[in-house]
Amino acid sequence: MVGLVFAGGIVCGEEAVRFEAEVVDDAVEIGYGLAIGDVDGDGRPDILLADKREFRWYRNPDWEPHVLARNLTLRDNVCLAADDLDGDGMVEIAVGAGWNPGETRDPALSGSVHYLVRPEDPTRLWTPVPLFHDPTVHRMRWVKTETGDWRLVVLPLHGIGNVKGEGPNGVRVRADLPPAPERRGDREAWIDMVLDDSLHATHNFDDRDGEILVGGAEGVLRKSVMNTDPDEDALLITPGNSVPPTRGVGEVRFARGFLAAIEPMHGNEVVIYERADEDEAWRRTTLADDLAQGHALAVGDLLGLGHDQVVAGWRQPNGEGRVGIRLFFRDVEAGGKWRSRIIDDNTMACEDLKLADLDGDGRLDVIASGRATGNLLVYWNRPAERVAD
Repeated sequence: MVGLVFAGGIVCGEEAVRFEAEVVDDAVEIGYGLAIGDVDGDGRPDILLADKREFRWYRNPDWEPHVLARNLTLRDNVCLAADDLDGDGMVEIAVGAGWNPGETRDPALSGSVHYLVRPEDPTRLWTPVPLFHDPTVHRMRWVKTETGDWRLVVLPLHGIGNVKGEGPNGVRVRADLPPAPERRGDREAWIDMVLDDSLHATHNFDDRDGEILVGGAEGVLRKSVMNTDPDEDALLITPGNSVPPTRGVGEVRFARGFLAAIEPMHGNEVVIYERADEDEAWRRTTLADDLAQGHALAVGDLLGLGHDQVVAGWRQPNGEGRVGIRLFFRDVEAGGKWRSRIIDDNTMACEDLKLADLDGDGRLDVIASGRATGNLLVYWNRPAERVAD
C-alpha cells in the first residue's frame, strides 16, 4: 500500500506527499489578508499580502516584494482581492483598509475600499480610487457572475451601529459592479448595491459559480451575487436545521459534497456540514475542537485523491501551547473517517491561508501569513519517497 507523508507522519493514500516550508518574508507586521494571482503577466501566480501599512505583491519565483500601495488610511490594512477581470492574463486588484472593528457607525473612521489602477510598470505604486464602503470592512472577493461579468463583493464585520455583534441592523453585504476598464479610475462610474443584510455579525465568505457563502452569527447564508432581493430567505444553515446545531460561523468554504467551517467566530472547532437532500437537516461533524482563534480555512484536493480535503490554521497558542496549520482528510480505507496531520507545527500563527499551484506541477501548495509570528510562508506540496506497507 502506498502512503502519504506529512510533517507529522504517514497516512494511507494514492501516493506519498510531503510539505516543504519556504520563508517568503520573515518581517511581516500583520499579514491579515492574502490573495493569489498573476500580477506581472508572466504566466505564474504571485502572492499578494495586506500588511499593516502596505499592500505588497511577491513575484514568483524569486519572491521579490513590490509595494502596491501604502498608508491609504490612518489605520491598518485588512484585506484585498485579485482576479483577472479582462482575460488579459493580469489581475485587477481592490483593497480594504481602515481596520477599526469597534467603530460601527462612522465610515470616515472605520473601513475603506479602494480599487487600484495599474501603472505601466506593475512594480511601481498603483493609483488608489476610493469606493463606497460601510464601517468595519473585513473581507472582499472578485466574484464572477453566471453571465460572465464580475462583482467586487465586500463584507463588513458588523451591522451599522451594532455593538459586539448585537443591534438592530444586519451586516450589509455589498457588491460593486466595475465599469469598463478605461473608466475604473472614476469613482462615480462604479455601481454599488446591497446583496443582503440578514446577518448581524459576519467574518468571512466564499464564492462558487456566481454564488456567495457567508459565515455569520446566525449561521451560513447562500445567495447569488445577482440577487439583491431583500425579502429572500437566504439562510442555508441555522441552529434549527443542523444537528448538532451550528454555533455560528467564522470561516466557511464550499467543497465537493460538503461545506467546511470554523466555529464560532475566531473559534476552536473545524466542522463540516453534509446532507443527502434539501429536505434533511444538515449533519454537522466536528473534525477538531482544539484550535485557538481559528482564523484561516481552505478546501481542495491537495493529496490527489479525487475529493476535497480541509486545511485550517489558528493564530493563538492552543491547549498545548502551539500554533499551526493542519490538514483534514477522509480515510476511505477506514470507512471515510476523517483524520488529520500537521502541515505547520508552531511556526505559523495563521491569520490567512490560500491554496494554489505556484510552480505548475499540478499540486496545490499552501500559502499562509502569520501575525504573531510575523511571517509569510509557502508550504510546497512535494512527492515523497513511496512508502510500502
